Amino acid sequence: MIDAFRGEGYSRRRREESGMHVGMAAVFQNPQRGRTDRQVYRNELRLADLAEPLGFESIWGVEHHFTDYTMCPDVLQFLTYMAGRTEHAQLGSMVVVLPWHDPMRAAEEIAMLDNICDGRLILGLGRGAGKVEFDGFRLSMDESRARFVECAETVLGGLETGYCEYDGVYVKQPRAAIRPAPFKSFRGRTYAAAVSPESLPIMAKLGVGILIIPQKPWHEVAKELETYRTVYQQANGIDAPPPISAGWTFCDPSAERARAMARRYIGGYYQTVLDHYQFAGAHLARTKGYEYYGKMSEKIAEYGTDTVIDYFVNLQVSGTPEQCYERITDIHRRTGNSHYVGVFSYAGMPYDEAERNMRLFAAEVMPEIRKLAVAPPADAEPAGAPPGRDVRALGF
Repeated sequence: MIDAFRGEGYSRRRREESGMHVGMAAVFQNPQRGRTDRQVYRNELRLADLAEPLGFESIWGVEHHFTDYTMCPDVLQFLTYMAGRTEHAQLGSMVVVLPWHDPMRAAEEIAMLDNICDGRLILGLGRGAGKVEFDGFRLSMDESRARFVECAETVLGGLETGYCEYDGVYVKQPRAAIRPAPFKSFRGRTYAAAVSPESLPIMAKLGVGILIIPQKPWHEVAKELETYRTVYQQANGIDAPPPISAGWTFCDPSAERARAMARRYIGGYYQTVLDHYQFAGAHLARTKGYEYYGKMSEKIAEYGTDTVIDYFVNLQVSGTPEQCYERITDIHRRTGNSHYVGVFSYAGMPYDEAERNMRLFAAEVMPEIRKLAVAPPADAEPAGAPPGRDVRALGF
């Protein structure tokens, strides 16, 4: 059993009021149209239906448009479907990309879903980084950060007051009621994805938690979270909530097979990231608010796709159940995350493989990590890329 593999850093405090929350995410990938889109949906929905019976505490979806990278253009619609298929599981958006939405409509749809699911929604927000998506919606990426802030202030304010009203540069919203009315606060259950360091203080001032999509060295994530927590406390007068961490997951009884399959499928997933976000292009470095992504494009060009893919794979959670457990506890030690959200199906993985992956994780890993008491992170420490090789695999 996993007890035999626990390191000295493992906390043996049993779950009381605050143990690790474990969820799963469906991402609806269809790389190179290997199947029909309908078959991808049938498979992903089957996995999502397994989540609650297997003991996962939340089900998450993502929002993307126009490519086979992720075929879920309306994450709130997917979560509404899952609300009717479940009784207790929370429902998380990873994320609603606010610059692509009318904020008044977004607030209504969020409130409607929360009423339907009786308050089980965990709201995740983001600003987006895909040129193909901004182009498809006829929007300028240069405006995305400012648009995100105005939309977020409109939506979050509306969900607390019951009406939206805003007079900004991009959002001009006369006072209008949200119906059905929000019936409980979204404070403490709203998060935002933040990749570039400049985004973290913005999220702190908005009063939202951080959703970690692993794409850079964990020691760098830990350092940025320290800054976020400081700004959050100064802006809100209370401590920041623990972050939520997602992770592409492959669990197998054989360490050797897990390594091979992780390289094939988690690595295959990251290849779709590189393609969807056009990291081979030079546009990110020239786009306002995406300069950090532009530096990542330069690193990818410098080190090569294979090196960057290997680096991304090593940031994720793969291996035997014991190795997956140790990886997640290490992430928690570094970040103090309260949730782990596993992605178990991606990059054209056969359905049977994805279900086996998810079932093994649920049976052998999840019961143990749910016993972890959520605690503040350890002091940040240097780690990650070999000396002289500052490889940071970015995307999403």
